[in-house]
Amino acid sequence: MAKKVRKRRKEHKYLKFLYLKYSMLTIFFVMLCVRGYVPFEKEGENLFHVTLNGVEVGTVDDPAKAEKMLWDVRYQIQSTREGFTFLETDLSMTGEEMLWGYVDEEALVRANMMRVLQSNVESALRRSYTVKVGDYLVNLSTQEEVEQLFQAAIDKYDDSGEFKVQLVLDPGREFNMFTVLVDQKGEETTEETYVENPWDAGAQVPLNPEGKVFEEEKELDFDDFEYGVQKMDLAEHVEVIRAYLPTSQLSPVDAAIEHLVMDQEVPVEYTVVSGDTLSSIALKVNVPMERIVEMNSELLDSVNTTIHVGDKLIITIPEPELSVTRTETKYYEEIYDADTIYIENPDWYTNQQVVRQQPSAGFRKITVEENFVNDTVVERVILKQELIKESVPLIVERGMKVPPTYIKPISGGRISSYFGKRNAPTKGASTYHQGIDWATPTGTSVMASCGGTVSKAGWASGYGYCVFIDHEDGRQTRYGHLSKVLVKVGQKVRQGEKIALSGNTGVSTGAHLHFEMRINGNAVDPLKYIK
Repeated sequence: MAKKVRKRRKEHKYLKFLYLKYSMLTIFFVMLCVRGYVPFEKEGENLFHVTLNGVEVGTVDDPAKAEKMLWDVRYQIQSTREGFTFLETDLSMTGEEMLWGYVDEEALVRANMMRVLQSNVESALRRSYTVKVGDYLVNLSTQEEVEQLFQAAIDKYDDSGEFKVQLVLDPGREFNMFTVLVDQKGEETTEETYVENPWDAGAQVPLNPEGKVFEEEKELDFDDFEYGVQKMDLAEHVEVIRAYLPTSQLSPVDAAIEHLVMDQEVPVEYTVVSGDTLSSIALKVNVPMERIVEMNSELLDSVNTTIHVGDKLIITIPEPELSVTRTETKYYEEIYDADTIYIENPDWYTNQQVVRQQPSAGFRKITVEENFVNDTVVERVILKQELIKESVPLIVERGMKVPPTYIKPISGGRISSYFGKRNAPTKGASTYHQGIDWATPTGTSVMASCGGTVSKAGWASGYGYCVFIDHEDGRQTRYGHLSKVLVKVGQKVRQGEKIALSGNTGVSTGAHLHFEMRINGNAVDPLKYIK
């Protein structure tokens, strides 16, 4: 019995051994047949863990496979986007030597790579165009938008729609630089007309150096001219560069048009020149006189205020950022004025002038070529003229010498009475003050307001002690209520020279200096003339 038990145990162990043996063989066979198994290699790494941007995306048995999969995924992402896409791709692989092991399905590794890259897309760059006009910079999406921007500027002044903007690659410039051309639609190049055989034309026909005979030029009649806009161009220096930019940096073309093409309020300084009037300036800058007065309220009280040569006027003119130049040929039948003729007199001051001949307007027919910057005529050339009635010019004789200046005759002091109507301060005083009073202590130095010749020095009724000085420009200054006179009649004095001491003489209510200025014998407000 015991012998049988031992025999069964022995058979059981043998069967268990066979089971384990064939199980191992079966597992080994299955591993050989299953996809992803890495066979044993005696030497070297045969399994690689792939990491992309710090994230493990799977295992492969060959680094080249991982690199190809990454390239395919990058291409797939780029193909779904416009322009260039910046992708961070830090691919690393860690290898190990395995007796057996598994690699991941390519589809799984690709999907993991796609997920990592899409989460790390930095920016998508698309082909775009950078436009620079002066200090203004704008980025537009397409070449068509650039042309649309400049076409909008041209169309403001091209009512007939004859001019077209083209963006042309400039082969003479580095990078992708473009030139903006403004061409007339359907424009054709014309060639000089000449007679092929000069000898057939006769011996009296003039020849050019090549032996060709030019057709005789005829004087054009008004109907022979081609009227309208002849050419147009952009006034500013424009640069257009093709680039690749993020979509976030691109601007809508409508916004660019609004900024560049629409009128903006631009303040400019206008210097008054000889012959200018407020009305002529208003016509010249196309701004109403009332608006000019409003913009220069410190200098101008009304449209009747006198302006002087050298005055600076601030004028706000509506101008676009992008200006357009154009040349137009026009026909007019107009009343015109001849240019003013000036006779320069070296002995007169610049504030002196006399009209020697009154003007008379003429009437004419003309064909002119006018050059514009936006809506402003900057040059006018008469191509043909027919006078119906000739104009008579205005002739003005004017001075060339700079007139003298006037300064305050005392240092310090307080104005106690202004020029003009007032209540008489004391018996015998005038109710219309013909000068200006500065309250100042007796004995204050009194200086000549301007250089000249002393015409009175002494006592005068009402003035008390006084000094009168005649000046080269025909004006006279008077200094009254003095305590002491320091000059004599006929004496020449310089501007700022001490001539007297202030006081309280004559019809006076206290120590002060009375100062007058007279032009052609008439008293004027001194404060309008002294510096």
